[in-house]
Amino acid sequence: MAEIVVYSSAWCPFCVRAKHLLDSKGVRFEEIIVDGNPAIRAEMTRKAGRTSVPQIWIGQTHVGGCDDLYALERAGKLDALIQASPQTETH
Repeated sequence: MAEIVVYSSAWCPFCVRAKHLLDSKGVRFEEIIVDGNPAIRAEMTRKAGRTSVPQIWIGQTHVGGCDDLYALERAGKLDALIQASPQTETH
């Protein structure tokens, strides 16, 4: 399975929804909280080109945010992306 990284905020309902979908698939992911950490948020913004959370990577693929993650699920493409490469991080 692919390594999954989720930049999120404790106060973000979209972050909760995205993590819920990943949890429902039984996959592990690394969650990086950006709250109160401008350096981490700046790192996320630099990598994603976006300032909003969540920002999600599956393997080397920048998925985007919650809506993007759910769009992959609706299109039947999320499982294949998750299975693409070894999973190394835990949640």
